[in-house]
Amino acid sequence: MKAVAQDRYGSADVLAVKDVGKPVPTATQVLVRVHAAAVNALDWHFMHGDPKIMRPMFGLTRPRVRIRGRDFAGVVEAVGSEVKDLHPGDEVFGEADGSFAEYVCAPGDTVARKPAGLTFEQAAAIPVAANTALIGLRDLAKVEPGQAVLINGASGGVGTFAVQLAKAYGAEVTAVCRARNVEMVRSLGADHVVDYTQEDFTLGRKRYDVVLDLVGNHSLGAFRRVLTPTGTLLLSGGGVYDGGSLVGPMALFVRRKLVAPFVRQRLLELPAVASRQNLTALSELAEAGKITPVIDRTYTLSEVPEAMRYVVKEHARAKVVITV
Repeated sequence: MKAVAQDRYGSADVLAVKDVGKPVPTATQVLVRVHAAAVNALDWHFMHGDPKIMRPMFGLTRPRVRIRGRDFAGVVEAVGSEVKDLHPGDEVFGEADGSFAEYVCAPGDTVARKPAGLTFEQAAAIPVAANTALIGLRDLAKVEPGQAVLINGASGGVGTFAVQLAKAYGAEVTAVCRARNVEMVRSLGADHVVDYTQEDFTLGRKRYDVVLDLVGNHSLGAFRRVLTPTGTLLLSGGGVYDGGSLVGPMALFVRRKLVAPFVRQRLLELPAVASRQNLTALSELAEAGKITPVIDRTYTLSEVPEAMRYVVKEHARAKVVITV
């Protein structure tokens, strides 16, 4: 089968379409014929092996996972003996390493049926980004009606879903993005939009019950300053940057660990654990019209290097999707 693989760390030039063996599902996996996949910041970090402090996990000299991609949507071709509720022919979406390929094997518990009414491209845009936003706002922050929520990096993949989810939970949403994305973010339901090129929200008087940071471009003290005394700060791993970093956003995480035990505010790291339950919840929200994937551009499998360059250099809005 064709797949986008890399054998060393570096820029998008290290990615190439290669012939690799078609995967075979284990007893707990499903084999999916991929119709679409989506680009995430995670793919960029694995491509660069950045920050370098994470290379013991990524692979010291080359990526342990050779085929890039994480999100996917497609059709089940085969199921393992222990997978009882998915069958060949089912249209599904989910998460698994190696989705920039014609086929991917995924654990059965990280795959769910594709939302009705969504294309494969739209469905592929959901898993990593929307699940991250869901865990942060629903599970960690427990957003309630009337709360003030600020999303820093609102025009990105996670951010566009976070705006919609926060509105679905009844929050007053302030979105931070650059000027060209203001109208797009407003169309997703944001009550207030801050153009970060013109205004620094950390210097304002407004205080928020929840701050979701998806960029990592302010100090921990600056983020805490705009929180209510018992507010919640959610820190993500940040997006893409120029690369060559030793610690990257990990420095902010270290400071959080040092400060969190001694303050009333809740300072939390934002995990993203794939699960069928969350995918099903997101599917229901999509079918109800409460979240809609926003796709900036689509590329073919052979154009993945170009797609990665676009994400890095042009600061893509929302999601970039790969058609297979």
